[in-house]
Amino acid sequence: MSDQYDSSDENEALEVTESPEAPLAPEAGDGAEATQDESVTAEDVTAEDETAEDETAEEPAADDPLEAFRRELWAKPGEWYVVHTYSGMEKRVKQNLENRIISLNMEDYIHEIVVPTEEVAEIKNGQRKMVTRTVLPGYVLVRMDLTDESWSAVRHTPSVTGFVGHSHEPVPLSMSEVEDMLAPAVVAVAEAEAAAAAGDTSGNAPGVKKPVEVADFDVSDSVMVVDGPFATLHATITEINAESQRVKALVEIFGRETPVELSFSQIQKV
Repeated sequence: MSDQYDSSDENEALEVTESPEAPLAPEAGDGAEATQDESVTAEDVTAEDETAEDETAEEPAADDPLEAFRRELWAKPGEWYVVHTYSGMEKRVKQNLENRIISLNMEDYIHEIVVPTEEVAEIKNGQRKMVTRTVLPGYVLVRMDLTDESWSAVRHTPSVTGFVGHSHEPVPLSMSEVEDMLAPAVVAVAEAEAAAAAGDTSGNAPGVKKPVEVADFDVSDSVMVVDGPFATLHATITEINAESQRVKALVEIFGRETPVELSFSQIQKV
């Protein structure tokens, strides 16, 4: 019979009309974790960039030579005393005392001996040259822990005539006094290095003092020292060298009149 029911056709129809399975959607948790990982990674990169920028911005600037000198000075052990010597024997006293420190095992008590000096321009026979001169003729600075033994080691050094102050109980300098005596040399070195770095050998670099060209001083003039370790002290001129633009003068230091050499730029009339 033509209209006999054929079960195979029905099965085929069912197979054709059956919809395919939809792909499984990703679980919500997996997507959240992926998004979170990406966010954390981005935050890490941003944080690293900010840290790098901070480190670059916080790089320390070049230290001020004078401030570095002051910090080092205050951190050193012992106190500073002034020792009086025969004039012109300052460097010899320094050498002799350094030898005595070793021979007498005073390394733990006597720490440092300083002869303050300065670089000055000297003109002889038309030739200009830089020479080193003693700032405090007849004096040496000693940093030490004062004991009977250390006092004796210093006092009995050849060419030493005694401590400034009470002979057996010398009074140490204040730190401000020590700074006034030693800082000018530190500043001068820093200025010279700055001028050399700038390629300026004429003395016109910023911060470098220019020499005074005209002498307006006479012998026996009373002047005020305006620069250097003797700043604010009065002095009496005893000799003038117009060629080198310097004077010799008497300055009262530690209760004694002491001859010193000063440039024209360091003094002014009163």
